Amino acid sequence: MKKENQRFTLFIYPLTAGIFVFVLSFVAALVLGAADTTIKDVWLAIASDANGKNISLIREIRLPREVAAVFVGAALAVSGAIMQGMTRNPLADPGLFGLTAGANAALAVTIAFFPSANYFYLMVACLIGAAAAAGMVFGIGMLKKGGFSPLRIVLAGAAVSAFLYAVAEGIGLYFKISKDVSMWTSGGLIGTSWKQLEIIIPFILIGLFMSLLLARQLTILSLSEEVATGLGQKTNLIKMILFSVIVLLAGAAVALVGNMAFIGLMVPHMVRAVVGTDYRFIIPMSIVAGASLMLVADTLGRTISAPYETPVAAIVSIMGLPFFLFIVRKGGRMFS
Repeated sequence: MKKENQRFTLFIYPLTAGIFVFVLSFVAALVLGAADTTIKDVWLAIASDANGKNISLIREIRLPREVAAVFVGAALAVSGAIMQGMTRNPLADPGLFGLTAGANAALAVTIAFFPSANYFYLMVACLIGAAAAAGMVFGIGMLKKGGFSPLRIVLAGAAVSAFLYAVAEGIGLYFKISKDVSMWTSGGLIGTSWKQLEIIIPFILIGLFMSLLLARQLTILSLSEEVATGLGQKTNLIKMILFSVIVLLAGAAVALVGNMAFIGLMVPHMVRAVVGTDYRFIIPMSIVAGASLMLVADTLGRTISAPYETPVAAIVSIMGLPFFLFIVRKGGRMFS
């Protein structure tokens, strides 16, 4: 018991540092950009009813955008951490496992056949599409004994993703809605509104809360299924709930910003290097680190070639691809 309390005490230090970095990233994201704003403008926009050009810009454009970045980064990071723990696959990521492609395809179908669907129904479609894509990937992986090996799952994810992206493109071309679909699938936070956040954030919060509640069970499951069963864990039930949490988090994130790979791959590995392999520490730290990384990526996208904007998905991919290759080369052992 004493050792357990000591571990929680030691965890406070990296968590505090992570929260400090998160706050700095959030403030920087609100201050930096094509328009010249100050910390005073940010404070007035958040804490007062003052009006003005810069204050309105922060309040109506930057603030909802960066709040979206916080929740999307947290959702993708946690869903990636859960996937890696549940499958014991160091390459697991919502984008690499086809969840984002499935959500995009479902989005295209909904826009084509139900053009008057509101944002809530579009999000539900994304959740269904993410679940269907994940089912296809895991189904292919289970066709052969040992199918959950990292390489086979990644290959299955790549194949399913390519198929579903082709479906989305084909529907876009046939129904002449390519522009509408690409606005969702380009992986950006441009135009995020408070109304969208009111719909999306509760779903993400539910997913994050459930992941924190199941962190202990996920830690046991990540050791091995035999150990989990031996300790009396109902592994099938836990897996089903965790799978639902992954779909909820990844589907909601895609509904908000479109395709966004590598966040769920990078963050859990970085976090494990700091806090170890206990998911009671990995999950909360992933929330903070994922939010911070997404804020930094969005800030870079808005400032690198201001007043023009670099898609945040491109920024994340530039960071994520070398990391992915590094993890492949090390076999996932470097940060485990």
